[in-house]
Amino acid sequence: MDLTILYQITLTVSILATGLVAGIFFAFSNFVMQALARLSPNEGIRAMQAINVTVLNPWFLGTFLGTGFVAIGAAAFLYFGVADDHFALMISASGLYNCGVITVTTSFNVPLNNRLEKLDAESTDAHDFWQVYLRKWLFWNHVRTIAAAAACISLVVATFI
Repeated sequence: MDLTILYQITLTVSILATGLVAGIFFAFSNFVMQALARLSPNEGIRAMQAINVTVLNPWFLGTFLGTGFVAIGAAAFLYFGVADDHFALMISASGLYNCGVITVTTSFNVPLNNRLEKLDAESTDAHDFWQVYLRKWLFWNHVRTIAAAAACISLVVATFI
């Protein structure tokens, strides 16, 4: 296969995947977490615990983690001269996604999820933590949403200018 075509496929997959991830995070920031916050703490905690288990599936994890690798791959094509598009935009997209999405998730959202998972939804400790969890988790989710959207925009701009 021609490397230029492989680059174009990689770039297209990167745009689609960063857009999908940004959309997932946007949905959580825009309405999912607000809906969970309207439930009683017991119900909200149990619902989020269930979400945190079901999100660990091949489709989500493949898209979430694979996007970081694909974005790096698209930038590598440019670095090695396969295409001469906008290298700075590609590096920006890769950095935004890998730092702003993957690193933020593993450093902030996952530890919050792990702590929530260990709590009994009926306990006072869980109810006290729930309000802290909602505030912190949502803040870091906003960061992930913006980073994924900005990565997607960088990729699109690199494609069309």
